[in-house]
Amino acid sequence: MLNHFRVLLLTCLLMAGGCQRDLPGSDQGEFMAGAAPAPLRPKSADASAANVAPDQDAMLAYEHAAQLRIAARDIPDRLAQVQAACTTRRFGVCQVLSVQQSGGVEGRDGEQSASLGIRIVPAGVEPMIALAGGGGELASRSTQAEDLAQVVRDNDALRARLQRERDRLLEFQQRRDLAVADMIALSKQLAEIEIQLEAVQRDAAQHQRRLQTHLLTLHWSPSGGEAGRSEVGQAMRDVGRTLALGTAWTIRALAFLVPLLALLLLLRLLWRRLRARRRGA
Repeated sequence: MLNHFRVLLLTCLLMAGGCQRDLPGSDQGEFMAGAAPAPLRPKSADASAANVAPDQDAMLAYEHAAQLRIAARDIPDRLAQVQAACTTRRFGVCQVLSVQQSGGVEGRDGEQSASLGIRIVPAGVEPMIALAGGGGELASRSTQAEDLAQVVRDNDALRARLQRERDRLLEFQQRRDLAVADMIALSKQLAEIEIQLEAVQRDAAQHQRRLQTHLLTLHWSPSGGEAGRSEVGQAMRDVGRTLALGTAWTIRALAFLVPLLALLLLLRLLWRRLRARRRGA
C-alpha cells in the first residue's frame, strides 16, 4: 500500500513540473521565484515610428511644367538646344516624349511658340529648365506629385499571386496520370496567367520609370511686347481676309433671297390682276 502511495505522489510531482515548464514566456525557476517581467517598449518610440513610416513608404511620381518667355527669333534655336541636350544625356538619362512648334512663317516672329515634353532624372530637372530659359523670363512654373505606393503594392501582390498560381499549375502539369482534356485545360489556363503576368510586369516597369525619372514639360512663347505687336499685326493682316469673307457671305445671302423676292413680286402682280377684274365686274 505504501509503495502505491509513493508512485502516485511521484506521478503528481512530475505532472506539476511539466505544467510549470509549459507556462509561456517563463521557465520554471522564474515562475517559482516570481521574476520581474521584461521591460516594456516606451510609447514614445512607437509614436515616432508611426510618424516616420508614411514618409518612408511614399513613392512619389513628379511632374513639372515651366512657361518660358524669350525673344521670338530665339525660340527655334532654344528648342533645338534643349532637345539635343536631352538626346545626348547632357544632364543625365533623358527621353524626348513630345515636340511641338508653330508660327514663324512669312516673318511673323511674334507668333512663334514651341513646347517640349521630356522624362529626365531628378538631378537634371533644374539644369534643363535653366538651359531652356537662359536669357529669358520664367513666366510660371508648377510641380505636382502622385503617390504610387498603394498602386505599387497592389501590383506586387497581384504579381506574387499570379506567380504562385503559375507554379502550382506547372506542378500539376508534370503529373503523368492527367487525361488529355485536363492537359488542354491546364495549358489554356497557363497561357492566360502568362498574359496577365506580362501585363503586370509592364505596369511594374512603368511605375519604376515614373518613380526614377520626372516628367518635365517646357513651353516657349514670345515676350510680352512681341506678343502685343504680333496681335496688332495679325489684326491688320486679317482686315483683307475679313472683308473678303463678309463680301462672300453677303453674295450668298443675296443669292438665297433672289428667288424669294421674285416669288413675292409674282404674287403681288397676280393679286393686282384679281382686284382689277373684280372692279371691272
